Amino acid sequence: MPSDTPKLPATPAQPALPDGGEGTVVVERQSSKVEPPRLYQVVMLNDDYTPMEFVVMVLQQYFHRDLETATHIMLKIHHEGRGVCGVYTKDIAATKVELVLAAARRAGHPLQCIMEAA
Repeated sequence: MPSDTPKLPATPAQPALPDGGEGTVVVERQSSKVEPPRLYQVVMLNDDYTPMEFVVMVLQQYFHRDLETATHIMLKIHHEGRGVCGVYTKDIAATKVELVLAAARRAGHPLQCIMEAA
């Protein structure tokens, strides 16, 4: 009796693999070079109106500096016109700048804080 299923053409026999496996695929790992994020420094600018004590308090509160380091940075800002408070990734630096500016506004001080590429 003839069969109702159509017959497929014969396929050539697959060559035997040397390891007897069923065709394992090996993918070579490609190393991708990832650059570290760019860093930005948060800089406070000197003015003639913001009290030194307020600058020290901001450095302690938002930049986690001890009293001695905060005083040293404050004096650098006072004498040189600017001082680096810290170096961070872009998002963290921008957040710190906004926190400092908001604290200065709340206290009624014209303190300026900016970020620059490090």
